[in-house]
Amino acid sequence: MKKIGFIGIGLMGLPMAKNLLKAGYELKAFNRTESKAEPLREFGGKISKSIEEVVSDNDVVITMLTDDSSVDAVMNSQEFLDNLKVDATVIDMSSVKPTTAISHGNNLKSKKINYLDSPVSGGTIGAEEASLAIMVGGEQKVFDDASDVLKAMGNPTLVGPLSSGQVSKLANQIIVGLTIGAVAEAVTLCEKAGANPNKMIKALSGGWADSKILQTHGKRMIEKDFTPKGRTSVHLKDMNNILECANSYNTHLPISNLVKEMYKSLVENGHGETDHSSLYKEIERINKK
Repeated sequence: MKKIGFIGIGLMGLPMAKNLLKAGYELKAFNRTESKAEPLREFGGKISKSIEEVVSDNDVVITMLTDDSSVDAVMNSQEFLDNLKVDATVIDMSSVKPTTAISHGNNLKSKKINYLDSPVSGGTIGAEEASLAIMVGGEQKVFDDASDVLKAMGNPTLVGPLSSGQVSKLANQIIVGLTIGAVAEAVTLCEKAGANPNKMIKALSGGWADSKILQTHGKRMIEKDFTPKGRTSVHLKDMNNILECANSYNTHLPISNLVKEMYKSLVENGHGETDHSSLYKEIERINKK
C-alpha cells in the first residue's frame, strides 16, 4: 500500500487525511500550525516537523493549501524538491490558477516526479463523507496509479491534460458563485413579498431550480447563519482566477464578472471571513441604498 505525505491540515485537509488513514494508508502530515494536525494521531497518523520529513520516502505527496502563493512557497522550496522520491506522485488538491498547475507540473516532470492537479468540490461535508468531486488534470497512467488514493477521499475524474482539473474547478466555481447569487435573490424576493422562503425551498424541491445550493445555502441565508464552510474571500479569489483564465483565451464571461464585483464589495464591507452564502448580505446592502 502506498505511503502518503499530506501537507495542509485545515478545514478540508483534516477530514481528507482522516479518510486516507481510515482506508488503511500510512500517512505523515505537516501543517505550519502543528496543533491543527494533532487530531490525526488518534487515527494512526504521524505528525511531521518539517516539509523535508513529510516528503521523504513517500510514494504520494498531497498538498491542500489556501492559494497560489502558499502552493508556490512549498513546491518551489528546495526542502520539497530535493526530498521527493524519484517516480513519486505529487497531487495538488488546492484550488490554484491553471498556469500555476502547468508551472509546477512541468518543473516536477523535469525531475522525474509525477504530478496531478486535482482540486475538489463538496466543501467540508464532502471532505468528511469522502464524497468530494475531484477534478483531475494529468496523464492517464499517473491518474490510474493514483486513483485508489483519490477514491479514498471522493469521486475522481480525469478531465484532460495538465491544468484541466483547475479549469474544471473554475467552471465549478462559476456555477456555484452564480447559483448562490440566484438563490440570494430568490430568498430576498420571498422575504420582501411576504412569501415564506422555507416553504419556497420546499415547493421547488425536485423541480428544475432545485440544487444542493438552494437546499443548503438557501437555509443558511434564511437563518442568517454565515459560519464559514467556504469563505467569501476564497470565492472572490476563485472569481478573479476565472476571469483571468477567460481573458487569456479572449473569452468574455459577463455574469461571472458581475458576481465577482459583488463578492469584491462583500469583502470590502468586512465579510471576507464569512461563508460565501453571505452574498445574500450584498443583495441586502444594495436594497438599503
